[in-house]
Amino acid sequence: MNWSLTFAPLIPLTWLVAVAVLGLLAVAPLLLRRLRGGWLRLLALVALIAALSGPVLLAEDRQPLPTVVALVVDKSASQDLDGRASMTADARAALEKRFGELRSIDLRVVEAGGKTGGAPVDGTELFTAVQAALADVAPERLGAVVMLTDGEVHDVPMPPTSPFGGAPLHALVSGHDDERDRQMVIRSAPRFSIVGENQTIEYSVIDQGAPSNEPVRVTISLDGEPLATETVTPGALNRFPIRIAHAGQNIYEFEAAPLDGELTPVNNRAAAVIDGIRENLRVLLVSGEPHAGERIWRNLLKSDASVDLVHFTILRPPEKQDGTPINELSLIAFPTRELFSVKIDQFDLIIFDRYAQRGVLPTIYFDNIARYVREGGALLVASGPDYASDDSLWSTPLADVLPAAPTGRVIEKPFTPRVTDLGQRHPVTRGLEGADAEPPRWSRWFRQVEVDKPGGETIMKGADDDPLLVLDREGKGRVALMLSDQVWLWARGFEGGGPHVDLLRRLAHWLMKEPDLEEEALRATARGATLLVDRQTMQETIGPVTVIAPSGARRTLTLAPQAPGRFHAEMVADEIGLWRVEDGEYRAFAHVGPANPREFTDVLSTFDKLQPVVDATGGHIARMVTDGKADLPRIVPMRPGRSMSGRDWMGVRMTEASVLKGVDRWPLFSGFLGLAALLGVMAATWYREGR
Repeated sequence: MNWSLTFAPLIPLTWLVAVAVLGLLAVAPLLLRRLRGGWLRLLALVALIAALSGPVLLAEDRQPLPTVVALVVDKSASQDLDGRASMTADARAALEKRFGELRSIDLRVVEAGGKTGGAPVDGTELFTAVQAALADVAPERLGAVVMLTDGEVHDVPMPPTSPFGGAPLHALVSGHDDERDRQMVIRSAPRFSIVGENQTIEYSVIDQGAPSNEPVRVTISLDGEPLATETVTPGALNRFPIRIAHAGQNIYEFEAAPLDGELTPVNNRAAAVIDGIRENLRVLLVSGEPHAGERIWRNLLKSDASVDLVHFTILRPPEKQDGTPINELSLIAFPTRELFSVKIDQFDLIIFDRYAQRGVLPTIYFDNIARYVREGGALLVASGPDYASDDSLWSTPLADVLPAAPTGRVIEKPFTPRVTDLGQRHPVTRGLEGADAEPPRWSRWFRQVEVDKPGGETIMKGADDDPLLVLDREGKGRVALMLSDQVWLWARGFEGGGPHVDLLRRLAHWLMKEPDLEEEALRATARGATLLVDRQTMQETIGPVTVIAPSGARRTLTLAPQAPGRFHAEMVADEIGLWRVEDGEYRAFAHVGPANPREFTDVLSTFDKLQPVVDATGGHIARMVTDGKADLPRIVPMRPGRSMSGRDWMGVRMTEASVLKGVDRWPLFSGFLGLAALLGVMAATWYREGR
């Protein structure tokens, strides 16, 4: 029970002071002249002032509040090294027991630095976790913060202050004094680069706890495939030249050989992720016999910002003789030697549109084109009746790379082009607008070249279910054969038109090996802490894929069908680093989190990061285990203002906070008691002065 005196004046305080002053002025002469009744008049004035001030005696019933102690348990990934997790668990159990034996202690256990919703967390942020967990605790109630950690904390306040309202910070550090570790560090690497350009990545190998100048073997890989091996000196800056191999993410991984007795090989690896950007693709378009759809390919390719187009149209065959000078028939002579001999390898795609062999190109140039295809080039033949004639390209050396031989017959009747069952899964024709209906929602065509026993893949069919669009691979290159010249009907909107832009653009980019249009592909991407796996295939069903975590843990993942030829799955990536997905000969990589995570940048247990804050708050820092034995300090409750730590003990600042349960009030000058006291004093004054 707490007793206190308070006042509830009956009149404003200003008036009360005025009455007191006037009363003193009236009584003071009597006291100075020592007249009879002077002291009684002063007593009557005091009684009057007391009655007007309303004194109240309070009796408060208060319940003491317990002192809050935060026990912060570091659950970060680095705590899984070298038995630190078991050390921390033992220390936690011992401290919970000791705090439980103390009176007026509210122990709050805060687990921090682990996973959030199964997702990995980059870095150990213990101070942020404490402030969030103790948001409902007044600073004066906090007695101490005890951290069980390896000392690798990434949100230590700088400059070191007292972040917990004057409460001490104590730290018990897991691990050992003789730890050693090897670390790979990427010093600099470009984020973007043009495909085919040369760049340089700078890196270093750092040995901690075991300084050594012994050479270290470093293995360098690109997208999981070994690329090179180097021998370097720890601490030295090394430069590795690279050539950007392909568009999209190029993941260069550097891995140092393990150090004897090191804590973990996880940070022996570091990755540099460089986005490859392709320069404009070069396309050579050769138009032969003029026809209604001659400008379809030109308009399509010119509208594609990623394509540089070189277009030649043959308007007059060499055998035509009418006496007109050549310089009046053409603006530019057809540079056949430059295009088909000297610079042929500079093109990503060659297109023959309604071209017939009429002596414009010598036979040797068709040999060059066939070689160009086998060595990785791309060829598209958009044919019409010319392909069925005696001057067909099939009668040139290109026959060795073309997928179908003409029968010599041209089918001329209305038909609706259809996507074949194989084409439903092929990225060139999959999902074409209008293909999901029967008949498809696009216009008819009226002419098609008949072929015999086509090779490759027939992804569209036409009249009498004969092949209409055939794709094939020859050597390292690709070939496409379109057996009708009437795609222009779709472009002109005849009978509603059709998806000519999507079809022709996809066809051209498939020929030029656009990664997104590969028939067989496995892709992995990271979206935050979610790993997305996509499988593109010409098969109807696929089995589960194997997912390999950065730590080497393997698991299987079943992909669900998303569309014909496409399968998809998602999973929570519970580790930071480079994830690998495998499906037979296909592999994909995705990097989750930052390329060089803070959690494994430095894994040696240390006092250095927490020591300044511990000193600033008067706390205690020590190892959990010394010489193989648990060595936890004693816990001592202390009053505020005293030292909070010693050589083998750590203090808890005990709080004096309480909560008010009830109040009893006793007015001292109210009711009959106050009236009687006031009248009694006045009567005594009158009696004394009347004698």
